[in-house]
Amino acid sequence: MTRHGQLIGIGADAIAEYKRLHADVWPGVLAKISECNIRNYSIFLKEPENLLFAYFDYVGTDFEADMAKMAADPETQRWWSHCMPLQRPLDSRAEGEWWAEMPEVFHHD
Repeated sequence: MTRHGQLIGIGADAIAEYKRLHADVWPGVLAKISECNIRNYSIFLKEPENLLFAYFDYVGTDFEADMAKMAADPETQRWWSHCMPLQRPLDSRAEGEWWAEMPEVFHHD
């Protein structure tokens, strides 16, 4: 299992819509997240900086393949078409990233 932390911005005018969407995530999207070996998935909002922090545990054996499978899913693509315009990727993110991955520097169970 690997832990993942990710960060992205959100427009101040988009927060209410983002919260509305995530209060009722489509069942097919949730099923695909689970099918792609993601567990314990949470998204947090930090205002007034308007940053979204995501955390999840990856329990699979091929993260890249599972993320490609998720990205190829038509319902997930439709979901992203609603969410992505609300998000503001960080200028400092690595090439190819939407959400900026953050390395873990401490963990305690």
